Order: sequence, then structure tokens, then C-alpha cells
Amino acid sequence: MSQPTDLTQITYSCYHTRSREGEQFVPEHVLSYQIAGTLFLNDGVRDYVCKEGDFRFTKRNKLLKFNKQPPENGDFKSISIYLDQQTLRNFSMEFNYPAAPHQDGKAVLMLVSDQLLTSYMASLMPYQEFQPPTSQHLMSLKLKEAILILLQTHPEMKDILFDFSEPGKIDLEGFMNQNFHFNVHLRRFAYLTGRSLATFKRDFEKIFHISPSRWLLQKRLEAAHYLIKEKGKSPSEVYLETGFEDLSHFSFAFKKAYGVAPSRIA
Repeated sequence: MSQPTDLTQITYSCYHTRSREGEQFVPEHVLSYQIAGTLFLNDGVRDYVCKEGDFRFTKRNKLLKFNKQPPENGDFKSISIYLDQQTLRNFSMEFNYPAAPHQDGKAVLMLVSDQLLTSYMASLMPYQEFQPPTSQHLMSLKLKEAILILLQTHPEMKDILFDFSEPGKIDLEGFMNQNFHFNVHLRRFAYLTGRSLATFKRDFEKIFHISPSRWLLQKRLEAAHYLIKEKGKSPSEVYLETGFEDLSHFSFAFKKAYGVAPSRIA
């Protein structure tokens, strides 16, 4: 069970006893500290492992799958600071940081532990007890402090923090073949490939000669069938991994496509 405390842009998360899996689109940069437990992340290409005491920086406009594992007889705990575009634009103007050209690369950066970062995270701990949430003025100061510390400890981060560009038009075929297993809306896929929804659908059908929805279902079912038959995985293991929202929908679609329930694949 989740017990998050959200102080506008600073979030405390706590999950009890059992692991939690899922996936998400990351709309804003996130600076996080792993207090307890282990977080496993995958961006479709790379795996990342975040253990107790680790700092990580997740870039905006990325797709990620996650698995949150609490420690034995304990809780999964983390703090995340969301650095939205307006906050970063205001900071760049105040401190005279020019906008940076776009750079791609890893979705998640593991940051070297530093006393400044550690002290900053420790300073946030008391705020989770505040009800109602802390004033927006104080939160703004804490966000500004986070950016200043990042620039002090990892100066190369300026080219990521002050990159205000939106996704440009990219190779749709390559992107979809790499990311079909992420369960996000077509509008999100369109945005990440630098297209309007209408243009995305038009370009997609030119390339694949099938609608995006039908293609996604086929690809996800093919991947699930392979994982069950060739890798010996169970339906409950593969439905999230291949982009289905829930087990019942996956089982229904699988049986309709292959004539047999996924649990009966030999």
C-alpha cells in the first residue's frame, strides 16, 4: 500500500511489504534519493538499479518501467524533487544561465554521493510532517536550493537542466519498435516522436500499413507469447512487461488471438 506525501513538488513515497511494479511517463526532471529498499528501472534499452543511499536524476520526457522492492521486514522509501520547466526557466533568468542545446542519452543519471546532496535531503525530512503542506514560498526556496546544489556538485548538469526544447520529429518506426511495450496513450507516443496525433496516425499507417492500436496489440501479444513459450514466464509476470494494463484484459486478448489461454501455453 502506498503512503505518499506530496508537498507540491517534493514527494515522499513509502510502500510496504511487497514489491510494486508499473510504468510511467516522466514529464519533468526529477531528483531522487533512495532512503530504503531498491528501485529497478528500465527505459527500454538500459537497466538501472538504485539502492539505499543512492541519488538519481531522471530526465524529462522519458518512458520508464519500475519495480520497487522494500527491504526485508521494512518499507520502500524515497524522496523525489520535481524540477518543472517554469521553475528552471525562472532560475536560468535569475542566475543568467542560457538555454542549452538538446542532448539525448541515458534516461536516468546515477549521481555521485556528496555531502551537500546528503545534507539537502536530510533538510527535507521534517516537511513530511507538516499538515497542511508547507507554503509555496518555502517550497520554491527548496527547489532553488536543489538546483544550486546540483550545479555545484555536478556542473555538467546545466546542459540538461536548461534544455527547454520539446521532442523533435524522429524515426517513428525505430521508436515504436523499441517502446511498444510501454502502456501509454497514442497521444503520448505522438508527442515523443515530435508529431501531432493526426500526423502520428498518418505516418504510422504509411510505415506499418495498420492502425497504431492494432499494431500495438499484435506486437505486445507476440512478445508475451514468446516470453511464456520460450522463456517459461507466467502470464502474471509478462502482462505488465509487454504493455498490458491488467491481467484479465491480457488473458482475454491472448486467448482471442491464439485460441488458448496464456496459462495453457506449453
